Amino acid sequence: MQLQIIENKIYVLRSKQIMLDFDLAVMYGLETRTLKQTVKRNIERFPIDFMFQLSKQEWQELITICDKLPENIKFSPALPYAFTQEGVAMLSGVLRSPVAVQVNISIMRAFVIMRKYALSSTVTLNEVEELKQKIKVLIEDVESLNKDHEQYEEQFDDIYVALTQLAAKQEKTNKPRNPIGFDIEK
Repeated sequence: MQLQIIENKIYVLRSKQIMLDFDLAVMYGLETRTLKQTVKRNIERFPIDFMFQLSKQEWQELITICDKLPENIKFSPALPYAFTQEGVAMLSGVLRSPVAVQVNISIMRAFVIMRKYALSSTVTLNEVEELKQKIKVLIEDVESLNKDHEQYEEQFDDIYVALTQLAAKQEKTNKPRNPIGFDIEK
């Protein structure tokens, strides 16, 4: 089975990568009803972190954002089950056909590829976050410099006003004085 097809059937829900029961049933060559019955007969193998049923709200949101779901599934009254990677691995233990084994191997490879992609995306997101923080610090520094600049301008304005006032006072006090010393006529 092509990995690209499987990757397109892996969704992220509740911060987990999951596959839906009807997609798995198609891949395993079963009816969804048969897959669910097999899981229910072996429910002890599927704890909540391996498999869970979607809530109505989650299902509606998934239908809204995902246009690649089959039309007949979108209007089904039954809420689908979601299987995590561990749940899909557990399916290989309860579905023992050769097709199930091969499909399961392909699905595990797809999950690994998706995890590697997510990790490389996380590194990139971390780098972007670091850049955001550096930019934020630079902006704060510039804003601080602008505030300092405004303060300096105000201080220079104050000094200029004070000097102007002193100069005006000095002009008033600088009356012509009588010369000191001897006056020798020519």
